Amino acid sequence: SDLVRRAMGKKKMDVMEEERRYFVYGKEDENGNIEIAGCIRNGVPEDIANKIFDDMIDFAKYAFNKSHAAAYGVLSYQTAYLKAYYPVEFMAALITSVMGNTDKVVEYIRECNALGIEVLKPDINKSFSKFSVEGNNIRFGLAAVKNVGVNIIENIINERNLNGEFLDFSDLAKRLDSKDTNKRVIESLIKCGAFDEISENRASLMVGYENVLDSISMDRKKNVQGQISLFDAFGDNEENTLQQTNTISKLPEYQEREKLSLEKEVLGMYVSGHPLSEFKEILIKNTSIDNGKLNSLKDDEESYLSLDERDVIMGGMIANKTIKTTKRNDIMAFLDLEDLYGNIEVIIFPQTLKKYNQILNEDSIIFIRGVLNIKEGEEPKIVARDIVDIDNVYQLSRGVYNSKKHTHNTKNNKVNSKNGLYLKVDSYNDTKVMGNISNIIKRYPGEENIFLYVEDTKKLYKYNDFSVTISDELIIELKNILSEENIKIRQE
Repeated sequence: SDLVRRAMGKKKMDVMEEERRYFVYGKEDENGNIEIAGCIRNGVPEDIANKIFDDMIDFAKYAFNKSHAAAYGVLSYQTAYLKAYYPVEFMAALITSVMGNTDKVVEYIRECNALGIEVLKPDINKSFSKFSVEGNNIRFGLAAVKNVGVNIIENIINERNLNGEFLDFSDLAKRLDSKDTNKRVIESLIKCGAFDEISENRASLMVGYENVLDSISMDRKKNVQGQISLFDAFGDNEENTLQQTNTISKLPEYQEREKLSLEKEVLGMYVSGHPLSEFKEILIKNTSIDNGKLNSLKDDEESYLSLDERDVIMGGMIANKTIKTTKRNDIMAFLDLEDLYGNIEVIIFPQTLKKYNQILNEDSIIFIRGVLNIKEGEEPKIVARDIVDIDNVYQLSRGVYNSKKHTHNTKNNKVNSKNGLYLKVDSYNDTKVMGNISNIIKRYPGEENIFLYVEDTKKLYKYNDFSVTISDELIIELKNILSEENIKIRQE
């Protein structure tokens, strides 16, 4: 029965049909012993048994009991109200609820950006354990920083509440217990930028913090209760020496990319910036899907799994490259491609690697046309077919539609000599269809001409008001209002 429940929940028709046989006719083991009696053995006619099973399948398509639906309805109204009237507080609580899931945190921070809410980096004097409200912004919670435990955070907050904000790193180290200032904790707080407001910069602090801790540790040992130091008489000199030891030398700050890389190491994401920020517009314009979209679909398993074998264009930065040898001694590669919203593994088979290896370097920004590989219980992957660097992305967009899979025959059009996008509509007076076409093509401005073949007049018109950039995403949107045979592309 549990196998049936799971199969219906995941809408696995092949499994359900197999279970139908057991439900109706029963099941015997290899020795002929009855494992499942089945309806017929229990006196239920075959046609009635099949009707019952059909009813269960229909019910499984969308089964929701009334009390569950009512509870969700109430929750929907409550959360909608909070998001509408208290968006900052609502989003802070929402992000806190998923702190252990980096993909979700990134997704909700993306929603904050859309709402005009800034998520501020961790701050040793302003952050709390959870994500908190700070004016019209949200402050990153210290509990989301790797290697920083709850007890240490509580001690930091309690000390801050009792004796005021920390003045600098030395002040913090003196006021906290040594168990709260171990190497892993301090380095994680430096990398995420928690000391940015009270220190020179992250690079200086990373190099100098250990000397400060050692100096304070030695000073504490000298001042253990009841212990008399031979050098007590020279207190002024000792204080001056200690002050000098506690000074952190100023060094040049990390390069922006290295700084952000360290930040991501301990937060699981970039907060104060992103290496790809300056390329955001070109990424959005030239990709058909991104990691943000993939992550948002994971909750809808049916929609998510339907993306398997989908032809897509993705863009991003190569965060890591691994070379492996196949059983035939050919070389293939695995890339970790990072965009503005997450990472995805890219598989590059030997022939593709030979063709594009020279541009596949770590930190390079590339666009990949390939096929999504999405399996239940596994992280998504993309099998690369064509790759270009960011400067040549338009070649990839054209290449998609010059490939065998996307070649369109335009011999029936009367203006074969003209390149561009050809759309066939029933009537120019169909305001709904024409309005939808206009709304879509406005989102993809470019240099390609648009031609409309109107069925009722048997004439071809040039769409003089608009020109587009032909992309996979544009075609997908157009297919929502026009059938595939009514969308043609000519590019030579």
